[in-house]
Amino acid sequence: MTGLAVLPMAPATAGTEQAADVATSETDRINQWFDEKYEEELAFSPVEQTFIGRKTDYGLIDDFSDAGADRQLAWLRDAVAEMQSRFDYAKLAPEAKTSYDIWSYNLKQAEAGLPFRTNRYVLHQHNGLQSFFPTFLINTHKVETEADMLAFIQRLSGVATAIDQLLERAQTTAAAGTRPPRFAYEGVIDQSTKIISGAPFDDGAPSAIWTATEEKLQGLVDSGVIDEARADVLRGSARSALIDAFAPAYQRIIAWYEEDMPSSDAMPKGVSALPNGNAFYDYRLANQTTTKLTADQIHELGLSEVARLRADMKALKDKVGFDGDLKAFFKYIREDDQFYFSDDDAGADQYIAAAKAHINALKALLPDYFGILPKADLEVRRVESFRERDGAAQHYRSGTPDGSRPGIYYAHLSDMRAMPIPTLEVIAYHEGLPGHHMQISIAQELTGIPTFRSQAGYTAYSEGWSLYSETLAKEMGSYADPYSEFGRLTSEIWRAIRLVVDTGLHSEGWSEEQAVAYFLENSSIPEAAVRSEVRRYLVNPGQATSYKIGMIKILELRARAKQQLGDKFDIRAFHDTILGGGALPLGILEQRVDQWITDVKAG
Repeated sequence: MTGLAVLPMAPATAGTEQAADVATSETDRINQWFDEKYEEELAFSPVEQTFIGRKTDYGLIDDFSDAGADRQLAWLRDAVAEMQSRFDYAKLAPEAKTSYDIWSYNLKQAEAGLPFRTNRYVLHQHNGLQSFFPTFLINTHKVETEADMLAFIQRLSGVATAIDQLLERAQTTAAAGTRPPRFAYEGVIDQSTKIISGAPFDDGAPSAIWTATEEKLQGLVDSGVIDEARADVLRGSARSALIDAFAPAYQRIIAWYEEDMPSSDAMPKGVSALPNGNAFYDYRLANQTTTKLTADQIHELGLSEVARLRADMKALKDKVGFDGDLKAFFKYIREDDQFYFSDDDAGADQYIAAAKAHINALKALLPDYFGILPKADLEVRRVESFRERDGAAQHYRSGTPDGSRPGIYYAHLSDMRAMPIPTLEVIAYHEGLPGHHMQISIAQELTGIPTFRSQAGYTAYSEGWSLYSETLAKEMGSYADPYSEFGRLTSEIWRAIRLVVDTGLHSEGWSEEQAVAYFLENSSIPEAAVRSEVRRYLVNPGQATSYKIGMIKILELRARAKQQLGDKFDIRAFHDTILGGGALPLGILEQRVDQWITDVKAG
């Protein structure tokens, strides 16, 4: 009987091994192809090459024209067609199937957005490209050799070409009836004016871009790469590029936005008021959430989440013994001096120091919750003066895959009354650890998957993870101060409010003041920050909904895994599954987690 039992197993085992060999062969082939295509795609963006730490095309700036976008879309169409013709999906290993699905998804999204090219606001006040360029040159373009400095100078002139391309696109969208609200015009003018104010553009104190130029030159002199005479020659070249190309391009931006501003809407409206606006907003929601949720569904979900979180906030208010209703407690948190650092540079320094301390304390606990840990360093910095805005949201900019440039958590600290202490801790976790820095750094450092996956970005995934990480930090023992726990609730209800307000503005016909009033009624966030937030939603429709949608999906997947795995559920393995494949559309992330659950059950 033993012989009879063994005989049927031999062909099955051989077949299994043969199938595995086929999957390995096809997977190896497609992974090599993915890496080749990633290099082709990367060639479209010298800026992205610099972001990931390469010095290829180091003196160039991306093509921001419509024609450039057309060329890149044509390339993507050809690439997906080639993928479909060359590789058998059924023969791929699961991870390779995920990569295949992502490429197909990306093309579908690009095609879906094509009809709405003139619906987008090209330049605006919220992290617009006009402020991105000097930030990129100052912080990301590293100068270690004379060739690096020559590339920096070349890019000063290249920015002018990019600015002119963007201006042409803005003029095209305006002619099609799409103009951002007037405050966005004012923001573009204000930021552009600040960028080209001061030396060498006028007799004022050195501008930020000139200060950076001098520091990069001095670094070369101090390290012995060049002497003072050569530095003077390069300084003259940089001054010429700034005065003859860089500044005139910004002046053209200022002139046109001033001229066209009377045609903009002084009373901001959502995009549904613009040509093809409803269809555009539906596209934006699908693009940003990577789901099929409608505006009505998202609006109702937001209302439900706001109600739930208000109840939690009321319970905490009662716990600290506050005598008054929740509205009065919001006012107390919003206005009492104990909840703010001083509104000066000393207060800003205190804020930065406190954020660093919270991040460092939590960092020691990460191995209990994660198997994969980031190698890249993290810095906390104040935003540069030329782009700092009162009440603007903090943000994160990634480092390089090789760790040569750290990730940076930036804070807007020009108005310390917009930066309450109770929310300091939760924001540090969101932007730093275990939030954006952890997720993005782990993705960049992944091995065993195609390179393009390590650099992918999907807002609902990345922002959903960072919002989830705020709650995870509580599990890890953070928020010892009850007011910091209230800050965590404030942060989560903030994202729930976004579901209501973003859809309210762009689908329900809400005014800016209605949105501000709803925000203030349901949170303790200072009014300056609220107004900045609402204006952000107005110029970037749909993006703000991605945070809560992504968090809810991750919590849903975690609950499913715990329910199905029982004692086999391991929080470290779950987090490694979420983070170990790079950023993914939520539907593909769900497939990944379901596969992990199946594997654990079988194991």
